[in-house]
Amino acid sequence: MHVLFLMEPKEAWNHRDKQEQEQEQKQEQERATPPLHVTAATAAQGRGTWKHAAFHVATTIATPAAYAPLPFALASLGWPLGVFSLVGGTLATWYSSLLIASLWEWNGEKQKTYRELAKSLFGPRGYWSITIFQQIASLGNNIAVQIAAGSSLKAVYKHYYPNGSLTLQEFIIFFGVFELVLSQLPDIHSLRWVNAICTFSTIGFAATTIGVTIYNGKKIDRKSINYKLVGSSSSKIFKAFNALGAIAFSFGDAMLPEIQSTVKDPAKCNMYKGISAAYGIIVLSYWSLAFSGYWAFGPTVQPYILSSLTIPQWTIVMANIFAVIQISGCFQIYCRPTYAYFEGRLLSKNANYRTRISYYLRRLSLTIIYMTLITLIAAAMPFFGDFVAICGAVGFTPLDFVFPSLAFLRSGKMPQKPRLRISVQIISISISVWFSIVGLLGCIGAIRFIILDLKTYKFFHDM
Repeated sequence: MHVLFLMEPKEAWNHRDKQEQEQEQKQEQERATPPLHVTAATAAQGRGTWKHAAFHVATTIATPAAYAPLPFALASLGWPLGVFSLVGGTLATWYSSLLIASLWEWNGEKQKTYRELAKSLFGPRGYWSITIFQQIASLGNNIAVQIAAGSSLKAVYKHYYPNGSLTLQEFIIFFGVFELVLSQLPDIHSLRWVNAICTFSTIGFAATTIGVTIYNGKKIDRKSINYKLVGSSSSKIFKAFNALGAIAFSFGDAMLPEIQSTVKDPAKCNMYKGISAAYGIIVLSYWSLAFSGYWAFGPTVQPYILSSLTIPQWTIVMANIFAVIQISGCFQIYCRPTYAYFEGRLLSKNANYRTRISYYLRRLSLTIIYMTLITLIAAAMPFFGDFVAICGAVGFTPLDFVFPSLAFLRSGKMPQKPRLRISVQIISISISVWFSIVGLLGCIGAIRFIILDLKTYKFFHDM
């Protein structure tokens, strides 16, 4: 400023104009090159088809880690209550998913994440509540599926090397390293072909496992199978609670708005098609495996159905390989809310092409920390069934059953016809209330079984 006063008036103004022009050009350049974390997150928006949405939804929900415990859940509930819970869970989550998809632009703005949708409807409390539930669901899901993937890898290894010395913990670490590599892909849309392969692996896993389950069931003396619930009255009650949490986990999908943000217009129509197509796969795989698994083994069925299968060995190996492939994509889908949350807060908001290396190094550090935490917990407490139940009860029940109905009621997007409007209100309120109770009961059952397992097994136990 002192220099400007020493200049002639005309020269001073010319100098000031030049400075302003340079500053405006710099601002325009910064606007043209947005922060790298924003670019990575938004570059893929609106390019996916309904088929891509179906791949993402099916990969997120219909993972072997989700429906492999279903025969065990039915064994804990018995035929009548088990079938009712499974069919009811399917219909309720399909309905809830369509409700979430319908709120894509309910207030004139695209709701690209669960957190944004909750904030627009319920304010900051909604934002932070959904953030907590989503993180619990994501972390719990990835711990459970990593245990399942490690178990499947170990089963394949033991088939070829029966006397091999590698433990479950080592296979959990191997899977964690592989997921760390996949974590460097920038967003959900970049996983579309990975998830396409995973969807076909879901079908392969279901078909193989159902066939082998029926084959094993026919080899067993059917007269020896008794479908009566076993144990004391309190044991039966807690097993039932735990089973409700496992069923809630099997329909877990905490990522619908994030998936919908990758779908091109008309986003609602494409998402409706994608959800319905994914649920077609879910119905065929879930119901068939749950019913055939419980029929084959009765109350002796294991929490991870593959552990109950014995012959023929090559088909069991194939089913385990399908499981690992599918789980690898599911794991990645559930990483993304955590990555997106911390990327937006820990990584530099002024990052551009000049600091690209710095951005990737920071992101690599973030993914390493995340994968180390998940792998450590999975290796230390490999109690697959317990994590499935508590994750379903605490994380997925609020997100997939309770919140969608409350959000739809809050939005005021009710049908015009009085009878239809009343029906929608009754159904939505009933789902919210009933599954709030289910979540509470499932949490109680899961915590009890975790405490019992911790008394029985030591940390880093080779299951």
